[in-house]
Amino acid sequence: MDRMIFLAMTAARQTMNGQAQAANNLANANTTGFKADFDAYRAMPLFGDGHPARVFAMAERPGVDFSTGTIEVTGNDLDVALTGEGFIAVQAPDGSEAYTRAGEFKIDAAGQLLTMDGLPVLGNGGPIALPPSQAVVIGTDGTLSTRPIGQEANTLAQIDRLRLVRPLDLMQVVKGADGLFRHKDGAPMPIDASVTVTQGALERSNVNPVGEMITMIENARQYEMAVKAMDTAQTLDAEGARVLRL
Repeated sequence: MDRMIFLAMTAARQTMNGQAQAANNLANANTTGFKADFDAYRAMPLFGDGHPARVFAMAERPGVDFSTGTIEVTGNDLDVALTGEGFIAVQAPDGSEAYTRAGEFKIDAAGQLLTMDGLPVLGNGGPIALPPSQAVVIGTDGTLSTRPIGQEANTLAQIDRLRLVRPLDLMQVVKGADGLFRHKDGAPMPIDASVTVTQGALERSNVNPVGEMITMIENARQYEMAVKAMDTAQTLDAEGARVLRL
């Protein structure tokens, strides 16, 4: 009975982990550039001293759904939507280079271009800083130009260019707990000229709310089954002890 209880107990615990992941996906259904996490369950042998006579359930995140979300036109000059499998390079809080699909930017008091989470957006020479201007124009290739204050509409000064990258293999891209993407080996991704952006638009989350709700219902039922299995194991154990006493 102990094997049955152990398996049912780990199944219940891991189901709750999967439920938390589905809830996180659902909570980010309206987050710009968010990519949903896949989940999977499997049985793992319990290795240790002696023969692995027991198995336990394990929930894991086998990967990320990199499909493109809905493109929404916003008309904001500081919004950009990526096309293809590219990413925008940003500076993570620890100073390393990380990547995002969220092209919703802002400019701080010092003129630095930031994501809505306050991360510096990287260009060819590092974090991008923009001078005071009347307008910001972002080309399809990521070129950043500004119209100086008091100048004609056709007078543009090129400032920098967004660092647009594309991984050689999406399977080597991982998403951290901070929601940023990185290469598995920590190496920077190469700049790719084929990656383009559209100004005045944003890529919305690719989460399917209905699908995530169904997943949460399935997880709840699996949890109930695991708890029922533990109750059954306890009943069988009690009945077995009763028979032995006879």
